[in-house]
Formats: sequence, structure tokens, C-alpha cells
Amino acid sequence: MTQPSRSGRHPVITWGVVAVLLAVGVAGTLVVPLYARTAPKLGPFPFFYWYQLAWIPIVAILAFAAYLLTSRTSRTSRTSRGAHRGQRRRDE
Repeated sequence: MTQPSRSGRHPVITWGVVAVLLAVGVAGTLVVPLYARTAPKLGPFPFFYWYQLAWIPIVAILAFAAYLLTSRTSRTSRTSRGAHRGQRRRDE
């Protein structure tokens, strides 16, 4: 009997981390008191414009990290079940 891989041991924790990553991306732009002001300006742009524009690459990075975590989790669960690409199940 083989031991489960280290990355496949706690899928609940992995999905919790994914939820937190995605929630941070959403909450950063939904909490309006954080950016409801005009100062400091970055060139001609008030703070609330460049604050929201700065979140675009941040959310992209967070979403990519969440994607990597979910793909790793689903890959390890498929491997542990024996559903490799190109293999057929013996009971078919």
C-alpha cells in the first residue's frame, strides 16, 4: 500500500487557501472606504482610479495561484484514483 503524496493529503486546506486568495481579490475592491479619497495623486489620476487599476495585475496573480493550486489538487486526486490519461479502467 502506498502513502498518499504530500500535496494530496489535505485537499480541504488547499481549497481553503484558494477561497482566501479569491476572496482577497474581490474584497480589495469592494471595501470602498479603503480607496474613497482623491489624495495622493499619481500624475493626473486620483487615488481611487489607480488603486483599482493596481488591483488588476494583483487579482490576475491571485487567480493564477488559485488555478495552480486547484490543478495540482485535482491532478493528485486523479492520480490517487488511478485515472491516468490514456489508461482505461480494468473493470470496463
